[in-house]
Amino acid sequence: MKRDEQIVKISDADKLWDLVVIGGGATGLGCAVDAAARGLSVALFEKDDFAKCTSSRSTKLVHGGVRYLQKGDVFLVIEALRERGRMKANAPHLVKDQSFVISNYRYWDNFLYFCGLSLYDLLSLGFGYGRSRFISKKKVMEYIPTTVEKGLKGGIVYHDGQFDDSRMAVNLAQTAVDKGGCVLNYATVVDIFHNENGKVAGVKVIDRETDRQYLVKARAVINAAGIFADDILKMDKPSASRMIRPSQGAHLVIDMKFLKSDYAIMVPKTSDGRVLFAVPWHNKVVVGTTDILRETSESEPKPLDKEIDFILETASLYMNPAPTHSDVLSVFAGQRPLAAPKKDGKKTKEISRSHKIIVSASKLITITGGKWTSYRLMAEDAIDKAASLKLIEKRKCCTKKLHIHGYRENPDMHNHRYVYGSDEAEIRKLMEQNPEYGKKLSEKYEYTVAEVIWAVQNEMARTIDDVLARRVRLQYIDAREAVKVAPQVAQIMAVEMKKDKAWIDSQLQDYNEILKNFIISKNVNT
Repeated sequence: MKRDEQIVKISDADKLWDLVVIGGGATGLGCAVDAAARGLSVALFEKDDFAKCTSSRSTKLVHGGVRYLQKGDVFLVIEALRERGRMKANAPHLVKDQSFVISNYRYWDNFLYFCGLSLYDLLSLGFGYGRSRFISKKKVMEYIPTTVEKGLKGGIVYHDGQFDDSRMAVNLAQTAVDKGGCVLNYATVVDIFHNENGKVAGVKVIDRETDRQYLVKARAVINAAGIFADDILKMDKPSASRMIRPSQGAHLVIDMKFLKSDYAIMVPKTSDGRVLFAVPWHNKVVVGTTDILRETSESEPKPLDKEIDFILETASLYMNPAPTHSDVLSVFAGQRPLAAPKKDGKKTKEISRSHKIIVSASKLITITGGKWTSYRLMAEDAIDKAASLKLIEKRKCCTKKLHIHGYRENPDMHNHRYVYGSDEAEIRKLMEQNPEYGKKLSEKYEYTVAEVIWAVQNEMARTIDDVLARRVRLQYIDAREAVKVAPQVAQIMAVEMKKDKAWIDSQLQDYNEILKNFIISKNVNT
């Protein structure tokens, strides 16, 4: 997947594409894969990098939504559980079974959660990962040695999925290209144009690297811009009312010493009525999340102090020792594109997470809501909607059993490059041909020079942030270490991309600014 080859594809101004997708997050990439797999011509444009915003900042879970079951939204849970099973079957190199422990401090909770999670298993209807079961206090301490023992009355083990979100996004982009589609990052849609009947007829795109403009004609346009969907709606109709209200979720990353287990922790009810997870991920622990309505959508949202404090305070009730501010290796926040609440003050946990498709008078199709687990279904629904409107030819969806790029069964999870799936052999070949590429970027972690080169050559990484945040994930597991290796990464990229010192200096300045949001000062009072 090479960026210059994608640019060539959109250079023919006379070409009429079946579909243009705006937005390179989970939903947009899913749409591109679905359309390309049906044999339709599709071009996707992302203004930043793939999964730059919401889709790289998840809790790293593939799940049916235990919380939705508590609220009685059974259909949404069934839908997500089926998609959870398909996601693992189609990308086994990225999605794996994750066992969770709910530690209970009341006997009644053991009964209550066992019944609820048994129903959760039943609803999976053959798409399950494993069966829930009650475990004794002794077993809880064996599975999660850092559990707060005082008052413990036993626990429940249940199963969901865990994955690497931005690696999945990269693989979806590659899958779309493999199927004949066009995907382009750092390509900003600046306008939507209409035909003589007032219907959407294509988009105007600016390549951010060259400032060159492209007019891309299309039979249908899908707005999958997530938290920025309103910007696209305004291009279609300047008077369009606001549809999206971003909800921010923060996560902390801490050392494995606070979990000491392959099991994850699930707190079924926090003080704000949500759930909290502590999930093992790339030999660290991701703890989150929060749910706070924000006024404006941001590409680089900053975790609020109250979010950080809330996560640490809640974790301290279940973890011994309790993590403190100085233990946080990285902190990140993402914003979910929720439908704007009709009544001000409505809590985000009360707003439905089911996805929505809206069609404007000009036939612009907007899809929003949902979550990573249901990305494939959302895409199927969006492409089917375009077909039902007779904008594109009706063809059968074929993604339920479509292997994602990199598909490899039973990957070696002890090799940090397992996330590359079948591409891992190519990276290994790079190092065999060029032994210096095997040099580690950091003494603390296994990431190598070869992975930076691979990201530039084959995964359309264009910035330090692209590499360290969304290709090798160092920024998310140890932000301070990412700062240290950034100059080396910039040098490697500059050679590959034929950039000069001014580019390196600019990149480092931009990257250091981004990293300010990922690092908590160690001087914070705890």
